[in-house]
Amino acid sequence: MNKIEHIGIAVKSISESANIYEKLLGLAPYKTEFVKGESVNTMFFRVGESKIELLESTDPHSAIARFLDKRGEGMHHIAFDVDDIETEMARLKREGFVLVNEVPTLGADNKLVCFVHPKYSNGVLIELCQKIS
Repeated sequence: MNKIEHIGIAVKSISESANIYEKLLGLAPYKTEFVKGESVNTMFFRVGESKIELLESTDPHSAIARFLDKRGEGMHHIAFDVDDIETEMARLKREGFVLVNEVPTLGADNKLVCFVHPKYSNGVLIELCQKIS
């Protein structure tokens, strides 16, 4: 793993939360994007080499909607940048981790992504991200 790519934060309203994070970070978001496969609107803020991703559900049955119902707003996941997501997935499986998805999926910000089940990482959802060339 190369670095922390981003920290994902589940929010009820991306527009209301944008105001909070713009004031907090002293900068505007650089990108917004709808991710159809996850049924979420995303908004990214660049903070040094890392990013903050706000996640707003667009479907009451999505993973983010379920997270918000269960835990409320807050940190949803930590994402790590990897060079080869399939190699990293295989390594983690050999180490005994359980992956949420068995093949990488298309995520936000031009990335292939895979999630590690939080049960195997002290309750923290881990996302692997590989930039699509």
